[in-house]
Amino acid sequence: MAYISYIPEELAGKSLLELYQRFRAPHGDVDHILKIHSHNPPSMLGHYELYKALMFKKSELSRVQREMIAVVVSSTNKCFY
Repeated sequence: MAYISYIPEELAGKSLLELYQRFRAPHGDVDHILKIHSHNPPSMLGHYELYKALMFKKSELSRVQREMIAVVVSSTNKCFY
């Protein structure tokens, strides 16, 4: 659960709701790390695009190495990953 307030889907305006639908995870919900951007939808889109670039675009690091870094950072921050 995010400690930063976010706009729930049932109260989201059209543009925010479209982003929620676009970023819905396979389990059916939008990850909290994205929902915390709900008060500023352009930042939600920017966060998602940055994540995609860091995790999936061409890099000298393998996908496994990038995931390992994410796990270590999340653990250090006491964040569920």
